[in-house]
Amino acid sequence: MHQSNTLMRMLSRFMLMAFIVGAMGMVSACEQQGPAEEAGEQVDEMLEESGDAIEDAADELEESTE
Repeated sequence: MHQSNTLMRMLSRFMLMAFIVGAMGMVSACEQQGPAEEAGEQVDEMLEESGDAIEDAADELEESTE
């Protein structure tokens, strides 16, 4: 009986450690961005800046015609 309790405790600890290591691996993998994600962010930023520049130019044109 004592031997089976010890075995169950060891198995439970092993399963807990495996779960913790797996969870940590998944969390760290989610934080890292791949090259495609970085390129996508750069494109988004570039488009946003272009949109702002066009909007500013339109505002200046509108002000100059008043």
